[in-house]
Amino acid sequence: MATHKSFYRTGIVIVASWLLAGCSWIASAGPSQTQVTNSSTGKPHITVVDVNDAVTQRVLATQKHTKFSDSFTDATEPEFIVGAGDTLEVTLWEAPPATLFAIHDPRTGLSSTQSTSFPPQMVAADGNIIIPFAGAIMAAGKSPEEIGQDIVKRLQKMANRPQVLVQVTHNATANVTIVGEVKQSMRMPLTAEGEKLLDALAAAGGVVQPVDKMTIQISRDGEVLSMAMEDVISDPSQNVPLQAGDVVTALHQPYSFTALGATGKNEEINFESKGITLAQALGRVGGIDDNRANAQGVFIFRFEAPTALEAKPAGPPIDTDTKVPVVYRIDLKDPQSFLLAQNFPINNKDVIYVANAPSTELQKFMNILYGSIFSAVNIKAL
Repeated sequence: MATHKSFYRTGIVIVASWLLAGCSWIASAGPSQTQVTNSSTGKPHITVVDVNDAVTQRVLATQKHTKFSDSFTDATEPEFIVGAGDTLEVTLWEAPPATLFAIHDPRTGLSSTQSTSFPPQMVAADGNIIIPFAGAIMAAGKSPEEIGQDIVKRLQKMANRPQVLVQVTHNATANVTIVGEVKQSMRMPLTAEGEKLLDALAAAGGVVQPVDKMTIQISRDGEVLSMAMEDVISDPSQNVPLQAGDVVTALHQPYSFTALGATGKNEEINFESKGITLAQALGRVGGIDDNRANAQGVFIFRFEAPTALEAKPAGPPIDTDTKVPVVYRIDLKDPQSFLLAQNFPINNKDVIYVANAPSTELQKFMNILYGSIFSAVNIKAL
């Protein structure tokens, strides 16, 4: 019996010495709550922020995306403007008695009037078309109606009350380019009807990926804006009118976050392009593990824009986007935190980490302690 007691004491002394050394030898899925919190004193400096309502609102404000309707709404009525490369057909009428384009009947000596259609012609690189008796007419940069009025003015003294109709038979300049994850990339001609964003996507055969994973981008005059396709469909005001030269790109961007630590499952989780909240993210990984999670140690690791932080972060920014490393901490033992989690946004490439509870580390230690003592006893018995 004394021998057994001696081995017990020896085992306790050995394992206790390991414990005093910091327990770093105990296996763990990641840092403890204390280790994460103390990371703010290391290098590079990492800001640890407790999530509250003010922090949530500040983060949401920095992530507020400009809508298509804020920049791309054109209040003017759509109007087709002719450009170099377009093909036009010009038809002219004269009132009787016609003098310039009349058809004379040699048997009766009378003249009859009918429409005269000139062969279709492409607008030249200098923007002109040629009309008999009128000469070169500037067409580029004008509507078909304006071109017709210019021709009438040129023929006013030669023809008897001329009337002119100008039609675009081939539109080569007023187009929208549609590319990306659509069934068929194409150039869609614009008409005076005023085609909108969803018209362009429909003309290209629609998108080939799930709508909730799609982002739509519009490029116009050097400005580029993107929105989740779900938001465009659900909000009619985002289905903006298109203009000549617009480029519409359908992007398949599967956003994701990674769940680690004491969560229901550790893996990378995809989410919709319109975004999700922390509450939704935790729900998709099965919540936190009741048996080992520290509900006060739920962390979100990300690179954040400095404007989202109340205080200026210490140290220089790490990446070229001037973003700084931030760890957001939320205490799920506080009932109010569940309301905050419903609004706190999760970003693409975020890491959600749940630390182990101190009791979990204690249980690991006790298992090792008992295992060491009993192993020593068994060896002595042999």
